[in-house]
Amino acid sequence: MAKSLQDQLLGAGLISKEKVKAAKKDKRKKNKKPKGTVEVDENKLRSQQAQQEKVDKDRELNRQKKEKAEQVAIQAQIKQLIEMNSIDRAKGEVAYQFVDSKKIKKLYVTEELQTQLVRGQIAIVKLGEDYELVPKVVSDKIAQRDDSFVIAVNVAETDTVDEDDPYADYQIPDDLMW
Repeated sequence: MAKSLQDQLLGAGLISKEKVKAAKKDKRKKNKKPKGTVEVDENKLRSQQAQQEKVDKDRELNRQKKEKAEQVAIQAQIKQLIEMNSIDRAKGEVAYQFVDSKKIKKLYVTEELQTQLVRGQIAIVKLGEDYELVPKVVSDKIAQRDDSFVIAVNVAETDTVDEDDPYADYQIPDDLMW
């Protein structure tokens, strides 16, 4: 078997045993790590950071998916509320006008429905491209979930008269339409 370089040099008399021991001792000192220091493996550190970033990204994606699922569920609840509680206005002869997205829209309702709309007992809600009439209680539930579906709800006014009102003696007719 071949001898190591040190053995060959020792055999040739070029170095002494003390120099061989000193060289081995220096080599051991170089390889020895001081106490209390931790060797940092950069590859391991990078992989841990990449894994943490992936976990954070996955959390964010899951949060977004959850929000989207909640929105879909809310939309389904609103649609169900409107479909179950819509008021039939098939025989409507009176035009009731309201504003939707800065445009004046018109629904044909009965006189009774018109009176209820004016008093704020029923509301107009949007379902897709159509408009439906629902009771005020239902429109309040819809507004809690997403108020963009509620188009028109009149607030019932109290009949308090201001003491300084010069027109207090003149009554406004209920049958005015715009």
